[in-house]
This record gives sequence, C-alpha cells and structure tokens, in this order.
Amino acid sequence: MDIFQAIIIGLVQGLTEFLPVSSSAHLIFAQQALGVSDVGLAFDVLMHVGTLVAVIVYFFNDIVNMIKGFLLSLVDLKNGNFIEEIKKDPYKKLSWLTILATIPVGVVGALFNDSIESMFQGLTIPAFLLLVTGCLLYVSQRMNSGRIDVRNLTIKEALIIGCGQALAVLPGLSRSGTTIATGLFAGLDKEFAAKFSFILSIPAILGAAVFQLKDLSGGSVEIGACIAGFVVAVISGYLAISVLLKIVREKSLDIFAYYCWIVGIIVLIGSLIL
Repeated sequence: MDIFQAIIIGLVQGLTEFLPVSSSAHLIFAQQALGVSDVGLAFDVLMHVGTLVAVIVYFFNDIVNMIKGFLLSLVDLKNGNFIEEIKKDPYKKLSWLTILATIPVGVVGALFNDSIESMFQGLTIPAFLLLVTGCLLYVSQRMNSGRIDVRNLTIKEALIIGCGQALAVLPGLSRSGTTIATGLFAGLDKEFAAKFSFILSIPAILGAAVFQLKDLSGGSVEIGACIAGFVVAVISGYLAISVLLKIVREKSLDIFAYYCWIVGIIVLIGSLIL
C-alpha cells in the first residue's frame, strides 16, 4: 500500500466512522476499488486510533468532565450518596450510562467476533445492510422530535441505544446511524442523540483497537503511509463530527438514507453480476 492509497483509506475511515453511512462497508468497497487486499492489522488499528483522537479532541471538555464526574461518583458510592449525586450532576450520570450502554457491544464482540469477521470477506452482506441503514435513517427522521436529554435519560434508553450499537458491528450497518436512529426511536432529543452516539463511539473504538492488539504483527505498510493515513483519519473524522452535528441541528438525515440506498444497490448489483 502506497501513500496515496493510505490517504484514501484514512479519508474513508475518518468520514464514514462518524457520518451515518457505515465505515466497515465503505472500507471494504475502498480496498476493493484500490486493489488493496489486506491493509494489515497494524494499519487498521492505527486508523481506529485516528478516529478515536478526532472524537476525543472534539468532545474534550465533555470527556474531561465525565472522567471527573466518574471519579467523584466513586467517592459518592463510598459515602452512600451515589444516587442523589448522580441525579444532580449530568456528567456523573452520563459517564455511568455510557459505561452501561457499551456493555452490549462488548458482549457481542467477544462472543461472535469470528462469525462477524467472516461477513467482511465479500460485498453482498455489507451492500444489503447498507440498504437497511438507509431505512433506519429514513424512518427515524419521520419520528416526532423527542425531549429526552442527559437530565432525564434513563438506563432503559441508554441500553436500547447500546443494543443498536451492538447490532452495528455487522458490516454495512452504520454505528453512528444505528445509534442515532435508535436514540430517536427511544425519544431522545435529536441533537443529544447524535452527541451521545459520538460519546459512545469512544469506548467502542478503543475496545475494538485493544481487541485487535492480541493479533497484532509487523505488517508491511511503510511508516510514511501510516502517518499520512493517520493524519487524514484524524482531520476527516473531526470534520465529519462537526458536519453531522450541524446537519442534525438544522436539516434532515434523509440525504444519508438516499446515499446508502444508492451505493448499496449499485454495489449489490455489481457483486451479483461480477
């Protein structure tokens, strides 16, 4: 893989990790189009780290406050006023609900990793599930705008969104699209649904990268290509978050639904013909 190919893959990773169009499907499509059969596990982990850096930088203040809130809540637990303080401090509450909502994807990843990996070998399944992503986005935009935010978010809604994220380990189901859609189905305010989706991506991406480390080997990607792909993934990921939040606030996600349908149909037909 040369620097140009690494830049393209980094760009695809950064944009599609956060835009609701499925990063897994687009990475499969991009690698097929570029003629790159295997980018190597080390490069794949690095691309995940790049998108992780992007979301951490974008939500840095929120993350710092969540970490502080979590540590202070441990003191509250010791003092016997955990529940009372959780209700008062939104960052304490958000930190714990993020942990709870991450459990489903961790369980699914641990139990079904081999089965899921086999789905990444072809184009048919990702293309079909991209159509499903489009349907989820389209239907979610027809829901009445909810009013649930961090102040009245419950364990039930957090786990519903967490289960949506768990389903999105399948190639073609967008993680951000599925979690935002399930959030809207659960009655979340649309801007908070998007924000919670991005915050949930932090432990999910980190967990995926750590899980891959056990199989990490040297790989054959040059250091220049690795650096180029990483930098592009960080920048494009940051821009994708900013753009999607603006679209969620001001417009509709229908454009992404149409995009998923168009790309899914094209790739599905192509995979069946070729």
